[in-house]
Amino acid sequence: MKRVPTREELRLWAEVLKSVAPRPGRTAPVVEDEPPTPPTAVASGPMMTAAGLTPPPQTPRPKAPRWEAEPIEPGRHRRISRERDPIDARLDLHGYGWFEAEDRLKRFVREAQARGYRAVLVITGKGSRGGGIIRDWAPTWLADSSLRDVVAGVSQAHGRHGGEGALYVALKRKVES
Repeated sequence: MKRVPTREELRLWAEVLKSVAPRPGRTAPVVEDEPPTPPTAVASGPMMTAAGLTPPPQTPRPKAPRWEAEPIEPGRHRRISRERDPIDARLDLHGYGWFEAEDRLKRFVREAQARGYRAVLVITGKGSRGGGIIRDWAPTWLADSSLRDVVAGVSQAHGRHGGEGALYVALKRKVES
């Protein structure tokens, strides 16, 4: 349940807002002399109505953009999933935040290609309650223009390699300069 600020905290916050100048081109926030009275209760769980128990309100989660990396060619995907083409390296992104995960993923893929690897496994996890942000965004991160010369394709891994919570990443051959 969300904590409601006290009158004293609201008064102090109003003092702080009065002492801050807005950025050029922006208007100052409106500060009232008397802070509004805080609500007595905040509904966060299921609620009882005449029709019965209703589920708690869902907060929308940011959706990944539609553009994603190209899928791995079917024959190559089959060879990787059956381990006829080796999975040269693995990266587990469990426990990382959004920005850390993106940085580690991009660095890992670049380093793997530099070492001559052709296929890697990225374990994103399914997320708590099945809504994995990293799982949803990893294909988009791999489609980034900075990885165009590195990533050949991305596909969901076979169940034995993590299924919905993992991705195969096929890498392009390293171009000798």
